[in-house]
Amino acid sequence: MSLPIVIVNPESAAGGTRDAWPGIASELSTHFGSFTPRFTTEAGEGIEIAANAARKGVKLIIACGGDGTISEVANGILSVGSETELGILPSGTGGDFRKTIGIPARVSSAARILRDGQTRLIDVGKITFTRDDGELESRYFLGVASFGMSADVIARVKEGGPDWLPAKAPKWLTGRVSFAVAMLQTAAKKSATRVVVQLDDDPARHMTVANLCVANARYFGGGMKIAPNAKLADGKFDVVSIGDLGAARILANAPRLYLGAHLSMSEVGHALAAKVSARSLDKNENVEVEMDGEIPGSLPATFQILPKALRVRSPLK
Repeated sequence: MSLPIVIVNPESAAGGTRDAWPGIASELSTHFGSFTPRFTTEAGEGIEIAANAARKGVKLIIACGGDGTISEVANGILSVGSETELGILPSGTGGDFRKTIGIPARVSSAARILRDGQTRLIDVGKITFTRDDGELESRYFLGVASFGMSADVIARVKEGGPDWLPAKAPKWLTGRVSFAVAMLQTAAKKSATRVVVQLDDDPARHMTVANLCVANARYFGGGMKIAPNAKLADGKFDVVSIGDLGAARILANAPRLYLGAHLSMSEVGHALAAKVSARSLDKNENVEVEMDGEIPGSLPATFQILPKALRVRSPLK
């Protein structure tokens, strides 16, 4: 029987995983057992490594990194239609998906779940988006896909953390602060987006949104509880739309967004759907799409739920 494979993204946590790996490996060996490590060297490589391992019959593939790493490993498994199980060893900044599924941040605790946890079947989102060349492409996502402010926030975060942070600031703090600062900067500069959205077979609606989230999980954006009622195995997306609040209202209500207390606001819409289609009202406007912290392309896009499509090693209930 093949050993479990750990796909490690050394660049996760702003490069902190590279430095922390010897300690992570020691903790994993102690609390989980034997494994084979594989290190990624560029974006997207985790998909290929996971797909090849799944084809060879590896039963458990563990993603060591943040949400982007977890998403890549899941895409690799799903691309070959494998029954391989996904494991999570957190070493990223935000840890949005692991929070929904209940994986703790401590390596020793996560390793024990990998050893003793249960297999859980969860829903997966499939997004078909428009590439820069105008062609369509599909990817899978575990957490949240969105458009509006969120894509700008992700782009700002990827440019690097705030330059006023001290050089020796902890990497986890750098990442969290980067998300918060990027949201404030984006809210002050970006206007609302006009889109046409259709949920399942309902009539399409014209909407003006600061952001629209198609959520399989509860968190995104470095800990924002955007879909507090989302469930990972209900066969539905939680579709959360934030209307044209304006910069001042967005900033004033940022704490409610992070705590998940925003659904009662009159400018916030919430619905359940298995399929969501969206396009820009202005054909000349490029509206980028974000999924699991990455920006793969733009609208028009279709989001479809795949019920109980992925096995994930999870805490015992």
